Amino acid sequence: MTDLRLATINTGAITHNVETLRALVAPALVMAVVKADGYGHGAIESARAAISGGANWLGIADLTEALALRTAGIDAPLLAWLHQPGAIFGEAVRANVDLGVSNIAQLAEVAAASGTAFVHLKVDTGLHRNGAALSDWHEFFDAAAAHELAGRIRVRGIWSHLANAGAENDAQQIQQFSAAIVMAESVGLRPEFRHLAASEGAIKHPDARFTMVRLGISTYGLAPSDDVDASALGLVPAMTLSAPVVSVKRASAGAGVSYGFDFHCETDTTLALVPVGYGDGIPRHASNRGPVTINGYRGRVAGRVAMDQIVVDMGDAPVAVGDRAVLFGDPSNSVDSSLASGSAMPVPSADEWATAAGTINYEIVTRIGPRVVRRYEP
Repeated sequence: MTDLRLATINTGAITHNVETLRALVAPALVMAVVKADGYGHGAIESARAAISGGANWLGIADLTEALALRTAGIDAPLLAWLHQPGAIFGEAVRANVDLGVSNIAQLAEVAAASGTAFVHLKVDTGLHRNGAALSDWHEFFDAAAAHELAGRIRVRGIWSHLANAGAENDAQQIQQFSAAIVMAESVGLRPEFRHLAASEGAIKHPDARFTMVRLGISTYGLAPSDDVDASALGLVPAMTLSAPVVSVKRASAGAGVSYGFDFHCETDTTLALVPVGYGDGIPRHASNRGPVTINGYRGRVAGRVAMDQIVVDMGDAPVAVGDRAVLFGDPSNSVDSSLASGSAMPVPSADEWATAAGTINYEIVTRIGPRVVRRYEP
């Protein structure tokens, strides 16, 4: 039976991407980030592929995600960093999950958990999200040192996050992070793992790599910003999203398509109905713009993206019920088809969909919903 909605995940691409980036950032260690179900790719499978590529650590947002990896038998070093008040830190300690700690109160909660917690102290260097504020650094580090001396915690890391707000701002944050390390060491802390840079910073700023980098979107073969060329770095997109054509109609010039008739056919054209929609994570903002290939021919979404389906304007391209429509994937691949007479067009990229929807590629892949079957291929 053909899958109605299918995300094909190339785990070999994930492994390759980690290997490629690992060589770029060496001697810094690599933490592959698999939060949000591996940016939509599947956390467990992505974690295993990343480890195969040489990832030294795995990063995850919350403890539920972390414990799911442990339940799946993944025993690699693992950091979880986003915690609600009253989180059950003892379970994480027993599962050998390192904990990102962002303030003094949270540090006390972690220290009160049974067992010795391994922690990474987060400092805010300007992003103004999580992390101890500059005015609290002394007290934060002093409290951590006291808890460590008492055997309640072990400080294994210190970390922060770049805002990626331009070279000048990045440089200021790098300087602040270096100052935080010095301050932490002045009270006797000796954090082995010092990590500031995520994908963009790791690629663009060698001086931001310290002893480890956190690789998120780049692990999945996508660029972290518009001024980074993923293909030039040798990265390969890991996800291909496709669905079968379930209806084909010929429409006359001027015919309205989908809700509100926001789209009218410019000429006589072929309309292909594809059963994916915003209920599956296809952005409605890409209405009338989202690119699709069928049999190697390029079309675009005609009319509004609906909950369960899109209509694709295919012009005069030969399209039949049962043909596979590809919304995005690896643009270096073409759909090989005799109908395309050997001149198949590249499949669209997640970046093209991001442009069509006015968003970023992170959102395009991460938002793909649970109705879409994930199939893993090496």
